[in-house]
Amino acid sequence: MGQKAPRRRGARRAALLAATMTASLSVGCTAHHGGTVDDGRGRTQSPTQSPTQSPSSGGTVAPAAGPVLAVKIDNVPAARPQTGLDSADVVYAEQVEGGLSRLMAVFATKLPKSVGPVRSARVSDLELLRQFDDPTLAFSGAQHKLLPLIAKAPLRSASPYEVASAYYRRVDKSAPHNLYLHPDKLLSSAPGAAALTTGFHYGAAPAGGKATASRTVRYPAARFTFTWSGSQHRWLVTEDGTPTVTTAGKRLAPATVVIQYVQIRKSVYHDVLGNNTPYTSTVGSGKADVLRDGRTFGVDWKRPEATGGTEFTTSDGTPVNFAKGQVWVVFAKA
Repeated sequence: MGQKAPRRRGARRAALLAATMTASLSVGCTAHHGGTVDDGRGRTQSPTQSPTQSPSSGGTVAPAAGPVLAVKIDNVPAARPQTGLDSADVVYAEQVEGGLSRLMAVFATKLPKSVGPVRSARVSDLELLRQFDDPTLAFSGAQHKLLPLIAKAPLRSASPYEVASAYYRRVDKSAPHNLYLHPDKLLSSAPGAAALTTGFHYGAAPAGGKATASRTVRYPAARFTFTWSGSQHRWLVTEDGTPTVTTAGKRLAPATVVIQYVQIRKSVYHDVLGNNTPYTSTVGSGKADVLRDGRTFGVDWKRPEATGGTEFTTSDGTPVNFAKGQVWVVFAKA
């Protein structure tokens, strides 16, 4: 059954965020707020002003459950295998600098003991996360020009600077691919499926579809392949030609894969090497392919407002059901 739309935030706060993001995308901004700046080499810099909207510094007392936990996950080969991805309800894949990919794992029904490697946030994340009600965003840091937008966004910012005790570094990987998160330091328990205000519907498959053995999505410097396993009734994930497994050796295998065709354009941001940060627009409408039960269904998607979830429908407007289980949404250029 479909999930309910998220509750409306205050109009004044939403208007402020929209105005700030619009200004940033056109001219950028230079103010700082509390949070770490990830320099891409595992080093962090701490601005002087503390955030006004974040978990308590130190993270000694976990807040009450309620919002989803969204974690930015490193996805370059040096970061794999990752930890905790198999527990996520939704995994979003987006293009970042240099044509590489990065993941955002969203947890609602289950919190793993550990998640990572955790990496930095991007400007597109703020629009994507507005569909959730007061989500907690775990990230290693962000470009200093982006930090003021994160401070104003309707979310709970949870970087290592803000909640230091929630993070640790592993010794089997080198920085910056070794920062990990203990989710129970941010949420006392999993908030439950009701927190997944994505607009997704679950149930029987629609009629039709095209039999599909595998499907590949390519970014300039990364690629995802999803291969149907009849025995597991899941799509086996392969990235950059290598099977994707967790740290425990478990193959990642979502029940549903959505290839959502969106506008991807240049933003005002760049990484430390000067590569432009792509902006992935998830508000609007377009086409998508839904992969489930070994078949591909061509559908329409629509998200008229940032505060609402995304509707996936057939050509006649009928909602398209996803298979029960983990969903991967891969944003591809329209």
